[in-house]
Amino acid sequence: MDLNSIRRAYKRYAGMYDVVFGAPMNPGRKLAVATANRKPKQRVLEVGVGTGLALPLYRRDITVVGIDVSKEMLDRAREKVEEKGLRNVEALLEMDAENLTFPDQSFDTVIAMYVASVVPHPERLMAEMRRVCKPEGDIIIVNHFTSDGGPLRAVEFLINPLSKTLGWRPEFDLKPLIRSAGIEVRSIRPAHPMGMFKVIHCRNAPARAGAGAVGAETYGEIDTGELRTAEARRSRR
Repeated sequence: MDLNSIRRAYKRYAGMYDVVFGAPMNPGRKLAVATANRKPKQRVLEVGVGTGLALPLYRRDITVVGIDVSKEMLDRAREKVEEKGLRNVEALLEMDAENLTFPDQSFDTVIAMYVASVVPHPERLMAEMRRVCKPEGDIIIVNHFTSDGGPLRAVEFLINPLSKTLGWRPEFDLKPLIRSAGIEVRSIRPAHPMGMFKVIHCRNAPARAGAGAVGAETYGEIDTGELRTAEARRSRR
């Protein structure tokens, strides 16, 4: 993956993105934004804002800045902001997710939806998200990750050589991403359809053992099923 192939792919997608990728990916968007909406009066950065499908979901007392590498996708997002009167959207900027121009600790929450498997260097994305997020702030990732097996895993393997054309990696492992970030993971939840996508809720703090955290040292010992069970127990308290 490289920036030029990504720009070309999303220039092609811009006109049809909402129709093709809207409904299938909406559960992940809604779950991610609902997580961010728990805290009022934040400043949120949405990395890879695309055509702005998630922008109307944010509570109106949250200020949102969106960035994307595709001018064509941003043009669609700006149309939505105008049409829907989204006055809480501070700015929509053309920017490389791996080289953010914001100062350190600029945002309370940083969200990247369907971006991690698109960028050339996911570890740089994670480093930049941590840099611009305030300490103890929320980092939320929504993405497709490599399946454990079954028919879907076979499809991922077959289409992986088409990554540059598709504009994203069908084979993308969650564990190395978490290890490279060295970040505390609060929860990992499936987002339908068929659990293809996962919503990763992190706290901008070093990974540590205990308290449901999953970091570089502990991730390999805890699977997503156990995390979902733990999350369900916490929600019932």
